[in-house]
Amino acid sequence: MQVVVMREKILYTKNMAQLVLLRHGQSVWNAKNLFTGWVDVPLTPKGIEEALDAGQKIKDIPFDVIFVSSLCRSQLTAMLAMSVHAEGKVPCVLHPREGKQEEWGKSYGNQDLIPTHVASELNERMYGELQGMNKDDARAKFGKEQVHIWRRSYATQPPGGESLKDTAARTLPYFENTILPHLKQDKNVLISAHGNSLRAIIMQLDSLSEDEVLKLEIPTGVPLFYTYKDHKFSK
Repeated sequence: MQVVVMREKILYTKNMAQLVLLRHGQSVWNAKNLFTGWVDVPLTPKGIEEALDAGQKIKDIPFDVIFVSSLCRSQLTAMLAMSVHAEGKVPCVLHPREGKQEEWGKSYGNQDLIPTHVASELNERMYGELQGMNKDDARAKFGKEQVHIWRRSYATQPPGGESLKDTAARTLPYFENTILPHLKQDKNVLISAHGNSLRAIIMQLDSLSEDEVLKLEIPTGVPLFYTYKDHKFSK
């Protein structure tokens, strides 16, 4: 299904799918200027408001499936955004290969559910030994230029952590093998994830170079819209 956003009105036609990318709202450690990575911290009150505001911007898109990372700030953002959705459908987190939770968590009557997949492949870049460290303190300890290289180079890893190249190496195969097939079936998809995992996806969608993707800034709580038709993505 196609979703074309025109000002405040959304028009729907067939044979095209909508992909919405959403970086989570401000987290507690975003607000404290700390390297967060895979540390699983929640949203701030501002982050909650950002998620709800994002929900207003996507409330008329009939989503068929949702993908979130394994980190709570991503999941909270998706749930809050969908809490104001016009259709009133409920995101339902799936638990494949989780034994009794998978079996006992099935619904046999309610059809107003949106399957929601949790994937660590969509997690933020893992910052290794920088995680939990204040960014200004890191600059004082390691040097401003070194921290800049760790944050803004494509392939250089921080101590014990991932580069953006490493993040892309786990995020893009998941996107291509698990998410893209839904779009090929004309299903509308919401991905609630993180700055660097989304940066890796956008790098591919927009055919960005390594230098261009490093300049890409993705604000918290602001939906990014793509359409998918004839095996091509467009904004």
